[in-house]
Amino acid sequence: MDAKITWTTGLSFSGRADSGFELPLGAAQEGFRPMELIALGLVGCTGMDVISILEKKRQAITDFEVKVHLDRAEEHPKVFTHARMEYRVTGHGVEEAAVRRAIELSATRYCSAQAMLVQVFPIELEYSIFEDLGEGQEELVVSGTFEY
Repeated sequence: MDAKITWTTGLSFSGRADSGFELPLGAAQEGFRPMELIALGLVGCTGMDVISILEKKRQAITDFEVKVHLDRAEEHPKVFTHARMEYRVTGHGVEEAAVRRAIELSATRYCSAQAMLVQVFPIELEYSIFEDLGEGQEELVVSGTFEY
């Protein structure tokens, strides 16, 4: 994989990788901060895995998101020290076993970002499954954690 940034002005850059897409990088309002991209890479990687696996398991998913909270060291270089990810799955009759298995496969086999980062700092995995009641309403069915 190759990637590059091109300086535009001040602390603003344009980033491009093999996919050919561009995105703004920078400080403050100039674009994504580099550490934000690492966080987005982590949730994007596992999110793609989990939703793909759930679709293959024919789970009726109507909404899905993965949130991450990352703690950082106080001193420079202010590396990440801990992460807590939450998988939020909404649908009709979604099976907890299917969600747990999808998270497990992502965490232990498929998500290269997670496999790399968990070697550097601990990552806690939580999930919540909601029943879609229609018209924007939902009801919590079950929540839990996944341990490596």
